[in-house]
Amino acid sequence: MRVRATLVVMKRSVLTRYRVMAYVTAVMLLILCACMVVKYGFDKAEGLTLAVSQIHGVLFIIYLVFAFDLGSKAKWPFGKLLWVLVSGTIPTAAFFVERNVVREVEPLLEDASPAVAKA
Repeated sequence: MRVRATLVVMKRSVLTRYRVMAYVTAVMLLILCACMVVKYGFDKAEGLTLAVSQIHGVLFIIYLVFAFDLGSKAKWPFGKLLWVLVSGTIPTAAFFVERNVVREVEPLLEDASPAVAKA
C-alpha cells in the first residue's frame, strides 16, 4: 500500500506562478530603485520613474495574490506568510526568499515522487 508522507499536496503550477512573479517583482523593484536614484539624485527621468512605479505596483499586487495562494496551499503559519509577502518590498530579498520557498515546497508537489510506507 502506498501512502503519501505529507498531507499537503499541490500542483507544480502554483509554485511556478509564485517563482515567476517573485523574480519579476524583484527585478522591477531594482529597476524602480535605479529610477528613484536618477530622479532624486540627478533630477531627471521623472516620467520614467512614474511609469516604472505604476508597473511595479500592478506586478506586486499579482505577486501578493500568487504568494498568498502558495502559502495557503502549503499551510504556512501567519508569520512565514507575512515574511514572504513583505519580501517583495525589500530590494533583493525576494531572490533569497524565493530560493528558500522552493526548497521547502518542492517535496509537496503533486508530481514529486511519493514517499512509500509499508503497512
